[in-house]
Amino acid sequence: MSKLLTARELKEQASLVDLLSRLGYQPVPKRGREKMYISMLRDNDSNPSFSVNDDLGVWFDHGAGKGGNIIDFGLAYWKNLGFNEVVKKIQDVCSIEPTEPRILRPRKPVKVNHVVEKVRPLGAHPAITDYLKSRGVFEVAKFYLSEVYYFLEDENDVRKHYFAAGWLNENNSWEVRNRYFKGCMGHKGITFIPGHPKKAALFEGFLDFLSWRFDNPEADHSIIVLNTLTLLQQGIAKAKAFSCLDIYFDRDKAGKLASRDFIKALPYATDRSSAYDGFNDYNDKIKAQLKLPVAEDGKKNNFFSNVRVPFAR
Repeated sequence: MSKLLTARELKEQASLVDLLSRLGYQPVPKRGREKMYISMLRDNDSNPSFSVNDDLGVWFDHGAGKGGNIIDFGLAYWKNLGFNEVVKKIQDVCSIEPTEPRILRPRKPVKVNHVVEKVRPLGAHPAITDYLKSRGVFEVAKFYLSEVYYFLEDENDVRKHYFAAGWLNENNSWEVRNRYFKGCMGHKGITFIPGHPKKAALFEGFLDFLSWRFDNPEADHSIIVLNTLTLLQQGIAKAKAFSCLDIYFDRDKAGKLASRDFIKALPYATDRSSAYDGFNDYNDKIKAQLKLPVAEDGKKNNFFSNVRVPFAR
């Protein structure tokens, strides 16, 4: 039996395009770095809305408003499998052996040198403000998020400047998001906000946390935000320090599976997702309560070249 690769090794060695091809999915004819597919994660997709940038190893489903790396895709595609099962499944499907060279496929060099130029309080940039208002969390976000301004240098040392709402994770890397993307500048990590020494609330991302805070302004829980479901085990390890645990993961299959695995590890934890029953996540509920319009996904073509966020691999 082949040795199971670590998540980091798998993300470095596996190709999203190769995995999709082996699963029977081919991109539609298109020029540019991004490959577009009919979404295999949704049954109602009729126009190509699933983007893959194989140079960065990331995908984004415009119809669902979600994306991530190859493991995030596996968790969304094989909804009934746990994290380690998904890693093994991808390894098996792509026929990757741990004894082979670390990088199995030729990659186009992608320079992801990023420099944060400045960090400002929320409210300075209208695009960031409008995005957070469209999600119904701008006022509460002012206490937790910042405006992050940074530049990236491409392979020709040409600088391009960008901005996003963001907050720091435990690796001191910025988890950033705006209307068109979400990602991490540096190493992915959970975010912890200390509060009550015995009570903690857990969330997938900061929009879910901010939505909960909007609904629960007086709650004194310590906060654990995974920033990605691939960090579920780190979240479990952090949560062991608390005797009262409330979980607010998405109500899709990936979120329900994560809740199940979390409660299996810490049986005294409570799934609180009934707080947004009828919605996929807490933010969907808040938007519905405030009767906010559904945010546009933006232009689908050339998606990643427009945003150029150096996602953690």
